[in-house]
Amino acid sequence: MTDVLRYGPWAVVAGGSEGVGAEMALQLAADGFHLLLVARRPEPLEATAESARALGAEVRTLAVDLTDPDAVGTVVAAVADVEVGLLVYNAGANTSVLPFSDGDLGAAMHVVDLNVIAMLGLTHGLVGPMTARRRGGVLLVGSLAGYVGTSTESVYGAAKAFGRIFAEGLWAELRGDGVDVLELVLGLTRTPAMERAGLDFDLPGLHVADPAEVAAEGLAALGSGPVHVVAGNEETVERRSGTDRARLVLGTEKIMRLLVPRT
Repeated sequence: MTDVLRYGPWAVVAGGSEGVGAEMALQLAADGFHLLLVARRPEPLEATAESARALGAEVRTLAVDLTDPDAVGTVVAAVADVEVGLLVYNAGANTSVLPFSDGDLGAAMHVVDLNVIAMLGLTHGLVGPMTARRRGGVLLVGSLAGYVGTSTESVYGAAKAFGRIFAEGLWAELRGDGVDVLELVLGLTRTPAMERAGLDFDLPGLHVADPAEVAAEGLAALGSGPVHVVAGNEETVERRSGTDRARLVLGTEKIMRLLVPRT
């Protein structure tokens, strides 16, 4: 159960329309939080909002593309009249899956805008009042992709690596100010976004997580930052943290080509 007195009364969940973000939103609503849910597509956003309202939460929604230049200011303005004690940044899909040299530079920049620029802007816009009150939390959803580069995830993996290092530094900065910071490192998770990406969940030996279980684990780990790796992925992180980078990259590349065949 997430402590609403420490991290409430309002939470902003970016990427809160489906998957892990939606599950976090519903679990927070059940724990007594009010919510601002932010996502690009209004239909699933409103569906999640209605489910959260049924649990007793006051819910605001904002259908916005976080890569738009004005998006961060719009989100911050939408909660300017309430006390936000928790930011969950779950917006960060890989929207550029072609090799970098073959792909569109604009698509690659979009990945950086969503996973780095908007994350930084929203964190900066909301964390100041938390430090002033000396309580609050920031939960950034990361990925195993941030531990090793592959040919179709060079930009996405780099962006996720940035997010982890940022979370570690911010945790060190704010740990004495009463604000908890955590990067939650996800592995393969059966979310709608991963299903739309065409991932083969049935490959032998894969550990596939459930979004509701991942959400519960992440919220429970919020005060134990700076990084929490979702259960079942610890060995992968240890392996990908080795120093023989060529071997790691080439080994991971083989697995990625089975998981996401190049078209």
